Amino acid sequence: MSNLEKSGTFTLGDRTVARLGYGTMQLAGKGVFGPPKDRAEAIAVLREAVESGVNHIDTSDFYGPHVTNQIIREALHPYRDDLVIVTKIGATRGPDASWNPAFSKEALTQAIHDNLMNLGLEVIDVVNLRAMFDVHGPAEGSLEEPLTILADLQRQGLVRHVGLSNVTTKQVADGRKITEIVCVQNQYNLVHRGDDPLIEQLATEGTAYVPFFPLGGFSPLQSSTLSDVAAELDATPMQVALAWLLRRAPNILLIPGTSSRLHLRENLAVADITLPTEAIQKLDGIASR
Repeated sequence: MSNLEKSGTFTLGDRTVARLGYGTMQLAGKGVFGPPKDRAEAIAVLREAVESGVNHIDTSDFYGPHVTNQIIREALHPYRDDLVIVTKIGATRGPDASWNPAFSKEALTQAIHDNLMNLGLEVIDVVNLRAMFDVHGPAEGSLEEPLTILADLQRQGLVRHVGLSNVTTKQVADGRKITEIVCVQNQYNLVHRGDDPLIEQLATEGTAYVPFFPLGGFSPLQSSTLSDVAAELDATPMQVALAWLLRRAPNILLIPGTSSRLHLRENLAVADITLPTEAIQKLDGIASR
């Protein structure tokens, strides 16, 4: 049994994927802008991920922009039948690397066509609409207009399934009145636990929850408790943080990113980690400190 089989599977749209996936954000340059330092290594990481059994890749054409999708195509096209590629729309990058909302019909339609072209696809498995009312986290605001535009692109056959990113519980509920929502992608990790109720709700409904920044993102998780538990288990703190997420709820799909094959192997090895009850209690307490 491979590591990914040990981690279990969950439904994403009409597909079943391993709960350990891969996120491509780190394949772009510094600040998720421009080309990578080592394009050959980026290609090697993607190929090794898929060869290891990863069949869920998360990306966006605003990574780079265009860079990660073009690398995915170079590395993996033609794609394996079981590979599910998920992208995001709703933002563009300024020449200063800024992240700017892009919710107009023209911008969203162009984003879908850019993703299709750069990935070499005729239809995208899952497209997440990323809310941009606050770049740093979920904030209330109506997604009715952009989500209706995306649902229309779905009816045109360019998109199979729709998800939401950086959203509130209300936005998820409102979005479901427009189209089926197959996944929610928000920031969540050992420290950022605000989505606990939403995760439970989605788990009951059989909807996937995909935490971004599972290891803290641009500010990596720092916790003496996490380090102590990792030392006891002969694992790295980041491996333990991922193992905790796998155990947190059955509908959580992980997409840790890396530009290094060595780090990729460490990430995929978390399926071998068993967290004792005492360790889980210690880790659960980190967020309340």
